[in-house]
Amino acid sequence: MLRTRQKLGKYVIERRLAEGPFANVYRALDTIEGVRVALKVPQPHLVTKELLEEFREEVRLMARLDHAHILMLKDASLIDGHFVIALPLGQRTLADRMQTRMGLKTALRYAEQMLDAVAYAHENRIIHCDLKPENFLIFDDDWLRLADFGIARVARRTIQGSGWGTLGYMAPEQAMGKPSFRSDVFSLGLILYRMFSGRLPDWPYDWPPVGFDRLRRQIHPKMIEVVRRAMEFQSRRRYADASQMQAAFLRARPAALRFRAQKAGKKARSDTDKRDWKTIRFQQFQREHGHELAARHTCRRCGGPVAEAMAFCCWCGTSRTVHRGETAFPAACPRCKRGLKLDWRFCPWCFGPGFEVTTNRQFGDIRYEGRCENAKCTRKQLMPFMRYCPWCRTKVRRRWKVPGSSQRCSSCGWGVFRSYWSYCPWCGKRISAE
Repeated sequence: MLRTRQKLGKYVIERRLAEGPFANVYRALDTIEGVRVALKVPQPHLVTKELLEEFREEVRLMARLDHAHILMLKDASLIDGHFVIALPLGQRTLADRMQTRMGLKTALRYAEQMLDAVAYAHENRIIHCDLKPENFLIFDDDWLRLADFGIARVARRTIQGSGWGTLGYMAPEQAMGKPSFRSDVFSLGLILYRMFSGRLPDWPYDWPPVGFDRLRRQIHPKMIEVVRRAMEFQSRRRYADASQMQAAFLRARPAALRFRAQKAGKKARSDTDKRDWKTIRFQQFQREHGHELAARHTCRRCGGPVAEAMAFCCWCGTSRTVHRGETAFPAACPRCKRGLKLDWRFCPWCFGPGFEVTTNRQFGDIRYEGRCENAKCTRKQLMPFMRYCPWCRTKVRRRWKVPGSSQRCSSCGWGVFRSYWSYCPWCGKRISAE
């Protein structure tokens, strides 16, 4: 793993953006051009001669793709023994954008750009194999570009006899190791369903799946039919490829826009339902306490705001053993995916293995506010909601409070907001208002 401020040729590593089973992605400064880029660096244990040649082939494929909505390749080279792919740095991913409210017109604009990119790939006989919101990058003016072309081919050679891609958006036949253009269509259907309804159905599912009531309120029946056909379990019932799906989408788009205009002309007072009420509650909590708690993330089940340190969703009680999303720290624990500082020897959020510290520097941080009780601990500094000392791994016995509340969970004793939360985010027990 590359370190923050490490030099790699003309690049200076600033922080890690994402970690995957096959490659890590870093934000870096190009010291020659003076611009920030995204560097994709394969995991060191994958870089054999054979796999290095596979990565070269994928880079050549990316270099041939010339489309406005496909991420272009800036550079690819071997630097200090690392195979480095340099790409333009987007503002955020579609997954990040989907964490906030999205109007129908914006969602339709994103959908049109996604279909345009994948249709171009299919016309060039390329199956992406890992279509998901995280692989669509957003640039200025809501311009979408598709990333990670061809990496799945390397993954296939690495994990023999299994499917590859991201399970939540993977077609059934792809999970069996038999991807086709129709597999990409299935993934697109799920992405569109989530954009329009706010929910990602777990398959196998029956139609209509979870979130259909909202989908029906949001978009015209013609557009629902486009999404439904793309999500068919039987691949032969789907569109043959993204070009065919794109044509159907463009036919349904005018009706979808008219439907939106009609809905906008009606008052929504009488249509307020449980989901609307929850949204208002989430927004009120964010205004009052979101900043102090750093509740920058969203529960994938209920959509409520959660903080990186939370072990459970405070709204629906869903376990958050593994953190999903970016971290405010320069590195992440490979076990729980929560953030780490570069001078920590242990993960303070889970009881994972220790780490080799690659720097002699001691990094200060204004977030430190507690002290480890272990007399033999050399540093002792603790941040709120740490479960273990990052220096000696001693279990933290302090019962952390939440800013702005004196209320405590009756089970674990840590701070809670009884007027908002239904579950303790630290131990997962149900709490009641007092």
